[in-house]
Amino acid sequence: MPSSTSPGPMTAEREMLRQAARDFAMQEVLPLANRLDPEKADMPRALSDKQAELGYFGITIAEEHGGLGLGCFEYCLIAEELSRAWMSVGSIIARGNTFMGSQLFSAEQRAAIMPRVARGEYLGALALSEPGTGSDLASVSCRARRDGDGWVINGNKTWCTFADGADFIFLLARSRPEVDPQRKHVGISAFLIDKPRDSFPPGLAGSAIPKIGYFGWKTWELAFDGMRLPATALIGNEGEAFAAFSRGLETYRAHTAARAIGLARGALEDATQYAQERVQFDQPIANFQAIRFKLAHMATQIEAARQLNYHVCTQIDQGLRCDTEAAMSKLFASEMSERVCSDALQILGGAGYTTQHAVERYWRDARLTKIFEGTSEIQLKIISDRMLGKVRP
Repeated sequence: MPSSTSPGPMTAEREMLRQAARDFAMQEVLPLANRLDPEKADMPRALSDKQAELGYFGITIAEEHGGLGLGCFEYCLIAEELSRAWMSVGSIIARGNTFMGSQLFSAEQRAAIMPRVARGEYLGALALSEPGTGSDLASVSCRARRDGDGWVINGNKTWCTFADGADFIFLLARSRPEVDPQRKHVGISAFLIDKPRDSFPPGLAGSAIPKIGYFGWKTWELAFDGMRLPATALIGNEGEAFAAFSRGLETYRAHTAARAIGLARGALEDATQYAQERVQFDQPIANFQAIRFKLAHMATQIEAARQLNYHVCTQIDQGLRCDTEAAMSKLFASEMSERVCSDALQILGGAGYTTQHAVERYWRDARLTKIFEGTSEIQLKIISDRMLGKVRP
C-alpha cells in the first residue's frame, strides 16, 4: 500500500523536520502511550523535556527569543506526527507555539518570557470556558475586581487541561460589567497567573474532570475564591483581551485539524497492518475487497484533509485571512477523523474494542476533536455566515 502521507507543498527542510518528528513519535511517544493511556496515567515530565530539547515548544517562536522561527506549516507537520502516537503529546506543544498571552505582551515582556516558553521551562494552561459558557466565550462571567494596586478574582472555570502541571494559568475574566448585549466581549481582560508546578496557589481550588479520553494529562474545573493578583498580572489593556484572543483562532484550528489527521493516520496504519496479518477463511482479510475498499476510502479522506490543512497553514504563514478556510479544515478533519477511526476499529473487529490495540484510543480522542477549539456546529456557523451573511435577531 502507498504511504498514507503525500509530499504536498513540501521542501527538503520540511521533510527532514517531519521525519525527525515521526521517528521521535514512533520510537519514544508511542510505547509510552500504549502503556500509560490504558492506565489513564499522565505523561512523564521527562517526555516534555525531550520535546523541549527538540525545540517543539518554540516552533513558531522567533529565533531572537530562542525559538525555531518557523511557521504554522511546520507546527502542524510536527503536531500531526506526535498525535499519530498520542494526541496529548501533539497537544502540549501548543503551550508554547500558540501561547495566547504573547499577542498582548509588550516587546519587553516578550523578550523576557518567550525564551523560557521556547525552552519548555514556562508552560501554561488556559482558563477560558466556564460551566455556563463554552462556544459563546464572550459571555464569560468569572469576575476580576480591582482592589488597591491589584486584582481579586472570583468565579469558576472548566475544561482547563494541565492546570496542575502548568507554570502559569492564562485567565480570561470580566473586569467591567456587561452593558451592551451586542458587544459582550467588551470588558474582558486577560491575566497571567504564575503558579508552582503540580499545585494551585492560594485562592484557587481544582477538581479533575473524569474524561473518557484525552489521557496523558488531567483536565480541571477551577474555583477562584477571592484570589489576589498583583497589578502586573494583567496582560495588555484592561477590557480588550477578547479581540486579541480571537486573532489566533485560525492557527488553533489548523493545529486541531493536524491532530485529527494524525489520529486518523494512526488508525489507518494500524488497521492496514492488522488486515495484512489477520487470517480468516485461509487468507489475510486484506485480500477481501470490502476491507481493501474501506482502507482506500480512509486513505483518501485523510489525504484530502491534509491537503486542505496545508493550504490553510500556507495562508496563515503568508499573513492572509483564512478564517473560513480554517473553519472548513477543522470541521472536515475532525469529522473525517472520527469516521476513519471508527472504520479502523471495525476492521479490527472485537480486537479493536479492547485496550490491547491503540485504535480505540484514536477513536476516543478523535471524538473530542469535533468538540474542542470550536464545535463542528460552530465551524458550520462560521462557514455559512461567510456564505450567506449573519442572521440578525
